[in-house]
Amino acid sequence: MTKDVLLTISGLHYSNYPGEEEEDEDSEPIEVITPAMYYLKNGKHYVVYDEVLEGLPGITKNKIRIAGDNLLEIKKSGHTNTQMVFEKDKINMTQYETPYGEFIIGIFTKSMMVDVTEKNIDVLVNYELDINSEKIADCNIRMNIRANAPA
Repeated sequence: MTKDVLLTISGLHYSNYPGEEEEDEDSEPIEVITPAMYYLKNGKHYVVYDEVLEGLPGITKNKIRIAGDNLLEIKKSGHTNTQMVFEKDKINMTQYETPYGEFIIGIFTKSMMVDVTEKNIDVLVNYELDINSEKIADCNIRMNIRANAPA
């Protein structure tokens, strides 16, 4: 994999509460496509990129760590500060700081798939999201990290 990569992250939140549709009508995937830096260290994959929040000056620095096929970690620092850990069949709690306030989130990772090839990494995570100990939604994250083609 090259150092310069193109990162695509898409997320979808949907509820599965009794009496509600499986997917909310207005729940559309949120997708970010951005250049990023990739490196491999001690058998773990790292991706680093900057995120700009609309309407706010400055950036949020993001660091993604993928360890094998059962651990994904996303660290954010800047306007948003958190360290989210996704581990299959485990619940991880973390503080999530935003410009609009802080809250405690719980992440229960139901399934995780990581597929690594020479020029591409695909990650799919399905998890349950709790905020302040209340279930909010079931969620999916799809991540694709691919080598930038030489210009």
